[in-house]
Amino acid sequence: MALTRRPRLWSFLVRLFLAPRRDLAVHATDEPLPVVRIPRTWQRRQEQRQSRRRSLPQPVLVRPGPLLVSARRREFNQPARLTLSQWESAPLASRGWRHRRARGDYFSIERAQQEAPALRNLSSGRSFAELGLEPRVLSALREAAPEVIRPTTVQASTIPPLVRGRHVLCAAETGSGKTLSYLLPLFHRLMRGLVLDSSHIATPRSLVLVPSRELAEQVQAVAQPLGKYLGLQVQDLEGGLGMRRIKLQLSRKPSADVLVATPGALWKALKSQLISLKQLSLMVLDEADTLLDESFLELVDYILEKSHVAESPADLEDPFNPKAQLVLVGATFPEGVGQLLSKFANPDSLTTITSAKLHCIMPHVKQTFMKLKGAEKVTELVQILKKYDKTAKTQPSGTVLVFCNSSSTVNWLGYILDDHKIRHLRLQGQMPAKMRTGIFQCFQKGSQNILLCTDIASRGLDSIHVELVINYDFPLTLQDYIHRAGRVGRVGSEVPGTVFSFVTHPWDVRLVQKIELAARRRRSLPGLESSVRDPLPQQD
Repeated sequence: MALTRRPRLWSFLVRLFLAPRRDLAVHATDEPLPVVRIPRTWQRRQEQRQSRRRSLPQPVLVRPGPLLVSARRREFNQPARLTLSQWESAPLASRGWRHRRARGDYFSIERAQQEAPALRNLSSGRSFAELGLEPRVLSALREAAPEVIRPTTVQASTIPPLVRGRHVLCAAETGSGKTLSYLLPLFHRLMRGLVLDSSHIATPRSLVLVPSRELAEQVQAVAQPLGKYLGLQVQDLEGGLGMRRIKLQLSRKPSADVLVATPGALWKALKSQLISLKQLSLMVLDEADTLLDESFLELVDYILEKSHVAESPADLEDPFNPKAQLVLVGATFPEGVGQLLSKFANPDSLTTITSAKLHCIMPHVKQTFMKLKGAEKVTELVQILKKYDKTAKTQPSGTVLVFCNSSSTVNWLGYILDDHKIRHLRLQGQMPAKMRTGIFQCFQKGSQNILLCTDIASRGLDSIHVELVINYDFPLTLQDYIHRAGRVGRVGSEVPGTVFSFVTHPWDVRLVQKIELAARRRRSLPGLESSVRDPLPQQD
């Protein structure tokens, strides 16, 4: 019985499933077929996918030639002959970098020229003798720096108004020779002035105010040979060493002709009445954008109150009642300069000098941006640094600066490099003053090829031997990026410069997109051109 029931069951199932299909084939074709309904959410999802496919940039056929922007995805390449207008939408290679799928993507801003912008018109420019400087100052320059033959563009524009007694605000790209642009007129003024009888406390004749000890050492190293040839005394006053050291430095007789000081140390000396600024004939604020920041503004304001700044060039004519000529120098315009100067000097007496490439991406430095996860940065950094380690390199190359946003990251990375047997130096603000003193000098002399540092090494320090800057932590502002990238490609650099940046966080991506857009349009970085609230007069 069981055997006869199975065939009957199978035949019943066959008739049950096949009969409707046979009926569909036999019946007329004009009968409606069954309708399959798709859920509305599935339809919307399919429409979104199709719209995204249509919005993706189509591959662009680019003729062979140099590129301004080269990307991993070739559709985002931009040839060097193409410049986007201000209102033209730009296909950014970093547009989708906020998504985790962008990990490993990268693009580069290629070199548009080989030499620094400050050297483009060097051969056709004037000589130092045509700028109105004292012959003795010119002789000292030839003796101390025989490699400096002609002035850079910034020096040729800054020295003449300073010689004529104007207050000057000089804002130019990093590495354009701003230090000599104010040191030469400073010595020119000292050679023409009178040496008055000093009081019982130190009374320097000129002051160069800088934000860090490392920059003070560098300025002193440039000014010392010039002053030695001219018979003038150059002295530094650095903080972090205690009042006993400050008293010892200021107790030397006679008083310094040129005093290079940091704001903290000079503020302590003024408060303790160890120094007087009443006989200043020239006062320089180097890296003014940093000195006029919130961290230094109160100290600088107090220092300016203790000095006699000239109201006009006519006030500088009286040798027995010296007034200070004011010079502000920086790679970015300091905010609120007009309001600050209005307390001490007439803003109409200020000459503003800006370079053509101010706040722009340096055209002679290659800059690469790579999107990475935070955990991948250490591995990528170690692979790069092993090529530049002095013990492992097989051919001569430049040095490397690795920038971090905090002192703790510098120390942590140092321990990792020690584990990988990569020799390096460290420089960060929490180090004791005795440890910091000379670390950058050792790096400049070439005792080590790799320096881990914070932004303390990004402002004003000359680094002609640096070949690569690595932003392990992407800078927090565009101003910080300009200063970090300015450590390479400087006037006198022996090797071509490259900047390599790790991009991790969403706020990093926002800054990278602004940099990429400015590079594609060949315009200045947004938000920096309006950093001076009140427009300053352009005068000769």
